[in-house]
Amino acid sequence: MSQSLEHLEQVIGGHAWPYSVGGGAVEIGEHGLRLIKPATSTITYTNAQLDDYQALQRENFRWRPPLTLTVRARFSHPADQLNGTAGFGFWNDPFLMTGTRWPSLPRAIWFFFSAPPSNMPLALDVPGYGWKAATIDAWRAPFFLLAPSAPLAMPLMRIRSLYRQWWPVAQRAIGVSEASIVATMTEWHTYKIVWGATDAHFYVDERLILTAPTPPRGPLGLVIWLDNQAMIVTPWGKFRHTLVASTQEQWLALASVEIIGQI
Repeated sequence: MSQSLEHLEQVIGGHAWPYSVGGGAVEIGEHGLRLIKPATSTITYTNAQLDDYQALQRENFRWRPPLTLTVRARFSHPADQLNGTAGFGFWNDPFLMTGTRWPSLPRAIWFFFSAPPSNMPLALDVPGYGWKAATIDAWRAPFFLLAPSAPLAMPLMRIRSLYRQWWPVAQRAIGVSEASIVATMTEWHTYKIVWGATDAHFYVDERLILTAPTPPRGPLGLVIWLDNQAMIVTPWGKFRHTLVASTQEQWLALASVEIIGQI
């Protein structure tokens, strides 16, 4: 067994656990690990996931800067055929996906995929779906200062000129940085996040694709997943959550996962 796969088994056995619902599966094979999402309907939530925070309270999540996450991965389908959401990185599990915690504002630093009908245009001039490097941290003082104006400002952002003028202020307040990834998802790539206290850098095959000036603070939890969710969250106040159907199996393959840095 290669050294990378030995390390991957250590990650799974040491502090990351599979979490699967709705027929999702996490399997270890000869060439690595696969998170598998079977053919699904719009009725059943399906998720194949690895995480290291099940049953933990947020203050006990493991990871904070400075650290480096490196993942060697590929997907079964290209971006225009993959559906649901998928990715890997760190977040605070704000929506009660695992464990019993209070809901929270989102904090995340990760490689994130979503397919239509998902639409979350949180970064100006970056599409609201697709394969991205991204950060968000709504637990920041600027967000709380702007929050009282949201009921008035959000409907007005339907006016394009106001949206382009106002949204960059809100984007900075919630710590959003994003960049689309131009890489074939069905091919093996090395994805790296260098997460620092004052900035973060995202690389694909050692090529810098995003520098984020407002990365979230820790502690956050490691998450790697593939599911059939779709979410609409727009600056002008449109919110919707739904499930999407798939007629065929889809998967995320991992050859190696490495974290170097603080716990």
